Amino acid sequence: MNCEDVIHELSDFIDGELDAASRQELESHLNECSDCKLVVDQTKKTIEIFCDSEPIELPSEVRNRLHETLRRRLKEATP
Repeated sequence: MNCEDVIHELSDFIDGELDAASRQELESHLNECSDCKLVVDQTKKTIEIFCDSEPIELPSEVRNRLHETLRRRLKEATP
């Protein structure tokens, strides 16, 4: 497993949804790659922080712009 593989499997790894062989391979890579270990650790910490926080209400102007952008991109993506 290489660094790119770790990024692709990161979500499943953190969620505990990787099969045993893939998990072991990823953990082996983390033992040898400090950069990937840092990415995994920081991602876990970020998830913990956001899971324990209260939702933040977006200002209506920001929410409206976001919704408009999403509608426009959805329309562009739909043939």
